[in-house]
Amino acid sequence: MSSRGDHQTVPLSVLLRREQNSERIENPELSYGQANQSKKGEDYTLVKTECQRIVGDGVTTFSVFGLFDGHNGSAAAIYAKEHLLSNVLSAMPTDLNRDDWVAALPRALVAGFVKTDKEFLEKGQASGTTVTFAIIEGWSITVASVGDSRCILESAEGEIICLSADHRLESNEEERERVTACGGEVGRLNTGGGTEIGPLRCWPGGLCLSRSLGDRDVGEFIVPVPYVKQVRLSTAGGRLIIASDGVWDIISFEAAIDCSRTMSAETAAVQIVKEAVQVKGIRDDTTCIVVDIFPPEKNLPSLPTLKKPGKGVFKAIFRKKSAESTSQVEREFIEPDVVEEMFEDGSASLTERLDTKYPLCNMFKLFMCAICQAEIKPGDGISIHAGSSNRKTRPWDGPFLCQSCQEKREAMEGKRPSGNRYNSDSD
Repeated sequence: MSSRGDHQTVPLSVLLRREQNSERIENPELSYGQANQSKKGEDYTLVKTECQRIVGDGVTTFSVFGLFDGHNGSAAAIYAKEHLLSNVLSAMPTDLNRDDWVAALPRALVAGFVKTDKEFLEKGQASGTTVTFAIIEGWSITVASVGDSRCILESAEGEIICLSADHRLESNEEERERVTACGGEVGRLNTGGGTEIGPLRCWPGGLCLSRSLGDRDVGEFIVPVPYVKQVRLSTAGGRLIIASDGVWDIISFEAAIDCSRTMSAETAAVQIVKEAVQVKGIRDDTTCIVVDIFPPEKNLPSLPTLKKPGKGVFKAIFRKKSAESTSQVEREFIEPDVVEEMFEDGSASLTERLDTKYPLCNMFKLFMCAICQAEIKPGDGISIHAGSSNRKTRPWDGPFLCQSCQEKREAMEGKRPSGNRYNSDSD
């Protein structure tokens, strides 16, 4: 039996703080703002708060913030804004509890992005769009992205976390290798006489990006499969900044945060856009969304206001207790406010992204296409493992694709000739 001296006493103040933290704050408060200065009129945003996971209960809510930076016209950006969310939700299993719903989001986002791309291409329009799509459910943030718009998170402790990927061919060697392995060519614009100018592009089409939605006139190795990252905030909160390349081509992540520190979300979005355009003027559509995530007012501790703002913007907003005012004994037991990484996957392979290694057995229904949700007759579905060299998988294991989505998957992975995505009958 251990002696009394073997046990270390935890201060009552620490125990009380732990007890308060263990009482889950189900829904943080959100404050958001957006700003835009337009050059081409091809940037679109989607802001939807208090969406319901279970229709009618008024409790199981989530919020969506999307940025769609179109190119070669605005049709793809508009279509994605209007249809992407419903396509993602249609890929979600029903009757899930909160944790399982959040866990199912990454796959549903992959299916929703690919379905939206497929539907738009069938319309025969040539434009394309980048997408940065954030879903906030409780303290969980899930971000899916294709293209070069970016999303960053500043935690309450001042840590900057990138929640998106840069799919520019110029800066992403892994994507360049993938595109060329699938049959595309990567190079700069040749002006004749051996002179090459501008950023790296993919040919045919000349697109600077390796992933997007739409872009009918490029090869299908330019894929709509998103990079997805999911994190869980501490209940101290954080600030989310989503912006188009019109912002990030001019200012850094740190500069965007610093120039808007202590400002409200609405004022911060305006300030970030102002910082970006004042350097070289409006050279591109410049759009920014800022979302502040913080505990409900009733849960804020009654602590003295800091005399000086801390490293993170929320230290000032939440009047967080400074390290100097905490006793040495308490500091030994206080758990830090950290951002927990829950999921990250940037593979462009649908086989990998839709694999069956998943805790939910009903993630994909047996007789329904895992991408477009079309019903499949028994025996007609094509397993994503069909043709796989992996001995651990079997061609009759699901999930399954319909014939149309299987053909798209093969073209995306360079397993059949690409070129024009659809024949003239679809024009």
